[in-house]
Amino acid sequence: MTTVLLFGATGFLGREVRSRLAADTRRLRVVCPGRNILDLLRASPGEAAGLLCEVRPAAVINCVGRMGGGYDVLLRGNAGVSALLIEAMTAAESSARYVRLGSAAEYGPGVPGTSTGEDAPARPVSAYGVGHLAGTLLVGQAAQEGKVDGVTLRIFNPIGPGTSAENVLGRARELIGKAIAARSPHIQLGPLGAFRDFVDVRDVADAVVRAAFVPELPELPGRVLNVGSGRSVVVREPVRLLAEAMGYDGELRERGTASARSPAVDWSRADITRTGRVLGWRPRHSLAESVKAMA
Repeated sequence: MTTVLLFGATGFLGREVRSRLAADTRRLRVVCPGRNILDLLRASPGEAAGLLCEVRPAAVINCVGRMGGGYDVLLRGNAGVSALLIEAMTAAESSARYVRLGSAAEYGPGVPGTSTGEDAPARPVSAYGVGHLAGTLLVGQAAQEGKVDGVTLRIFNPIGPGTSAENVLGRARELIGKAIAARSPHIQLGPLGAFRDFVDVRDVADAVVRAAFVPELPELPGRVLNVGSGRSVVVREPVRLLAEAMGYDGELRERGTASARSPAVDWSRADITRTGRVLGWRPRHSLAESVKAMA
């Protein structure tokens, strides 16, 4: 039986990856260590190596990450855990495939009207993006040195069932729900004029599992693959669709500033050509389907 070691299985992305693994036709044993077993933010490489030697996974999937907090939290949560796992896999002499979830925030601002490929310069404009980029660079360097067979999936804007309030659509859903309960004629949101590439979390999970089991990764510059829809829409469009799906016909007001994770990023769209070629993957859920699954 093939064993998969999955970290972050209780998070937004991790839950869906776990569900996708459970439905896989291969005979998989999925091990999801909680913080009581191994807390990646506190553990030593030796402790992580001990778990790897015990479990002997064919794939290690890291869905651990931090979306908010100070520089230290963002760096440890989005890069430090990868450093720990790379050291542990090296010490354990593990040949497991290592799959790390990165972020489109690593790229920074996209060029309006164009798609961003994996070879585009990384110019993050937030501590969140810097932290993720550091994790991606570590995986690429470790792969180049032959320490791990690793890959980073740069996730664009994941939405769908279970979207948290840390996401703009998750916040909108929360506010719309409260407005419906209070019979409020309007809700107040931040600016919704930016263009984003929204990808369904179920499609993300499919890409993660494919990356874990593709027989051989070709020579990928930086060991990076984009995971997005390949389509950019203005943010107010899915917010409008969400309000309709929830039965709310009040006014959607916009004011204030955008999320600290994406300042000065007005355009984002993934070029998913390489991912399609390497993983045989493509997104299957439409924006409307993703939003409906949130309502």
